[in-house]
Amino acid sequence: MKGRSIIFIAFLLFIWELIIRIADIPHWLLPAPSAIMIEGIESFSTFSPHVWATIQLALLGLAIGVICGLSVAVFLHRSSTIRAFVYPILIVSQNVPVLVLAPLLIIWFGFGLLPKLIIICLVCFFPIVIAAMDGFRQTSAELKHYFAMIGATKGQTFWKLEWPYAYPSIFSGIKIAATYSVMGAVIAEWLGAKKGIGVYMTLAQSSFRTDRVFVAIFAIVLLSLLLFSVIRFVEKLVVKGRGAHAEHSRHI
Repeated sequence: MKGRSIIFIAFLLFIWELIIRIADIPHWLLPAPSAIMIEGIESFSTFSPHVWATIQLALLGLAIGVICGLSVAVFLHRSSTIRAFVYPILIVSQNVPVLVLAPLLIIWFGFGLLPKLIIICLVCFFPIVIAAMDGFRQTSAELKHYFAMIGATKGQTFWKLEWPYAYPSIFSGIKIAATYSVMGAVIAEWLGAKKGIGVYMTLAQSSFRTDRVFVAIFAIVLLSLLLFSVIRFVEKLVVKGRGAHAEHSRHI
């Protein structure tokens, strides 16, 4: 996060704190940022197990979503006939809110881990598929023509050219999915769980602890930013390593 963004966020928090103190807004209605921070520190020992449970669920769902999304993207890219039928269905499916499917998932799969993972996968799946397919399509036509001239098979052209060429698009989709995965995990926990930020928010809401609800909200934002930053770091390593390998190959 850039310095200007941090300064702007600090300014907004200062205005928030100032309004609360001047207008004397009740604590249960809208707590001040300082009160939220104090509550976060005081409840750290009880809140941290919920955070850890959400992290585990989000990472597992994200991993499955990435595998499924990339697999479907590769399959649709390699099969134009099936892509013509399936791609419009993928677009239309995004008009169905995940929360609408939640009751059906509970009826079909119960309150266990499976329906929660399905929700996270559904949230992460679409941006990965679309980003990967766009990346494959943006491969240079000249390079594909060159690969055809040297006798490369379709499989060799895909794995040696189209797949690495799509790295930036693939990682863009994964970064979006990573931020969605945390919120998807929280939504999944609302369906029924023993631990998690979603459970913590539900308990805080039922007891009118608005400060704890905001603690959970800030935790969701921070976890999303953390996952985004980790994926971005991995992207730099992979893309940079790929570029160094290509540069080395040109000099051989």
